[in-house]
Amino acid sequence: GCCRLLCKPSALAQHLVRSLGRSGVLWGGHWLWPRWPRLRMLLQLLKPPEPEPAVTRELLQMADTGLVALDWLVGPWGAAGGGPVLLLIPNVAGKVTGGLLQLGLRALERGFVPVIFNRRGHHGCPLTTPRLQPFGDPRDLREAVTYLRCRHPTAPLLAVSEGSGSGLLLAYLGESGSSSHLAAAACISPIFRGRDWFEAGMPWLYEWPLLLHLKRGLSRYAGSLAEVVDMARLLGSRSLRELEEALFCLTKSHPTSWEAYWERNEPLRDADEVAVPVLCLCSADDPIRGPPSRSLPLELFCSSPYFFLLLSPRGGHCGFPQQGPGHCWAHEAVLEFFTAMAEFLRAEEGRKGLPRP
Repeated sequence: GCCRLLCKPSALAQHLVRSLGRSGVLWGGHWLWPRWPRLRMLLQLLKPPEPEPAVTRELLQMADTGLVALDWLVGPWGAAGGGPVLLLIPNVAGKVTGGLLQLGLRALERGFVPVIFNRRGHHGCPLTTPRLQPFGDPRDLREAVTYLRCRHPTAPLLAVSEGSGSGLLLAYLGESGSSSHLAAAACISPIFRGRDWFEAGMPWLYEWPLLLHLKRGLSRYAGSLAEVVDMARLLGSRSLRELEEALFCLTKSHPTSWEAYWERNEPLRDADEVAVPVLCLCSADDPIRGPPSRSLPLELFCSSPYFFLLLSPRGGHCGFPQQGPGHCWAHEAVLEFFTAMAEFLRAEEGRKGLPRP
């Protein structure tokens, strides 16, 4: 349709263009409210998927005895088969939206094995240590990916992040480089510049519900967190930036500056080391990320052979609506992207005579 694909010219890019063109997923966009992307965003955040998927939870203990939760989607058709494992990463507040669950259901229908990664203390995951996961700290995610690789040693491992959760996925891909264990990744409406995003703030329609969602979850652990953070300051935060500073900068044991915190947590700090294909789906009217001119790292997509930007004029934040109730063309584009990557790798292995791992 009107989407643009920005990337460095390569055989992989040509294959992706042909694959997306054949599938037709980009031609079915239907934007009911072209001037109300915030309303569409709110509906997308609040509306649950139909049908609601069944979930089997698995708690995974980290090296410091902290816990993260892995929610395996089962759906109304029974357990998933032995297809590619698809790791779903929610936004920074740990909000598992209806859109993320809908993507998991669509993946389940197409033979993937979807599993949601829940950070420590998020989405009902118990907080067993007085430590939460900073914005771009991929240590817990790295342990979870290692576990998934051990549990499914022969299945391709893929990852998708939604919104601000992309900061964690991008940081992991950069720090891990060629050792990420992932075959490909995708980011839906990603936040590329974390510090700028927190400092600019967001529309209250989005920020206040997420802020309240985080405070409600953190208040459950007020006793243990009081050892390391000022709980009165934390629960009195009036913005996501104030809450982030109270949690990770103004701590009682290891205080640090806002500048030093972002030196360690910017999503693209090691972008040059990314060694797997990454599709980023963005819309020009995203009210959360901000204007494309200052929020999209266009130079990265022009210089790196691994980053692909699919830019749509409409779509809001994680919306990308399509004809039909609850349909999102971004989900279809992500799954088509993973299928195209698998086809390309098979063709390359056949052309070069490489053995299948």
